Amino acid sequence: MDDRVEIREFLMSRRARVEPADVGLPPGGDRRVPGLRRGEAAMLAGVSVEYYARLERGAVGGASEAVLDGIARALLMDDAEREHLYLLARRAVGVGNQARAKSNTAKAWAPAPSVQWFLDSMDTAVAMVGNGRTDLLAWNRLGGALMHEMIQTATTAPPNFARFLFLEPVARRFYPDWDTAAGMNVAMLRTEAGRDPHSKKLHDLVGELSTRSDHFRQLWSRHDVWHHATGTKAYNHAVVGDLTLHYDGLDLVAQPTAQVTVLTAEPGSADHEKLVLLGAWEASRAERSAMSAES
Repeated sequence: MDDRVEIREFLMSRRARVEPADVGLPPGGDRRVPGLRRGEAAMLAGVSVEYYARLERGAVGGASEAVLDGIARALLMDDAEREHLYLLARRAVGVGNQARAKSNTAKAWAPAPSVQWFLDSMDTAVAMVGNGRTDLLAWNRLGGALMHEMIQTATTAPPNFARFLFLEPVARRFYPDWDTAAGMNVAMLRTEAGRDPHSKKLHDLVGELSTRSDHFRQLWSRHDVWHHATGTKAYNHAVVGDLTLHYDGLDLVAQPTAQVTVLTAEPGSADHEKLVLLGAWEASRAERSAMSAES
């Protein structure tokens, strides 16, 4: 992932997304490309056209916070996109290279016993630990039940959400709004690429999916980024049917590369009852598995 190319394509993709009307400008005459013209983006950011053009060619090293903030405002960047821009700018001047080098030699992440106890203490909520590469690193009983098909079809350890989404046909049924789920997943991977651009495991995953999935390759080229913070997700589970669950992403301060995702439903709701049913199914399945192992 060449840094200058990454910066250029990210800024160009953000500029192409902003329509003149979005920022109070007239549509103008013949526009050969979608979005703002460079001159319009420069004016909104408060910099010269020449300077903006240089930034968009990838030369963001040394750009001040005021300039970066101006660009973020001009291109209507959200918090995730603004953070990504700052990461790209810091990379351009070599900040964080030592930390990134260490990340490639770090040991595989495993949950501390207390983290697994925390996950297991949740009886009526799905709890899972993942990373920016969308690996599923740890889970509780309901997490294993919800993601049963992904875990069972995984050809790598740990299971990976991106591989499941783009390479396993069953994912199209499991995620009723597959397009949204796919877009969120790729945006998470792109965000991780900004944080850790020299990760061999991430490079290998992106390369594999780009080779095997045209849809992944198209989404990757959009340069979307995203924070996995809070919202709702829809599922179609093979046992309990349709589920809509609220998710919250919780950072593990002691493990900055991992995040806990908790999925819940309002007590007394139909989705909550399905979570209870899912837990009963998982308990029965585990019991049958234990009895089979003993016999």
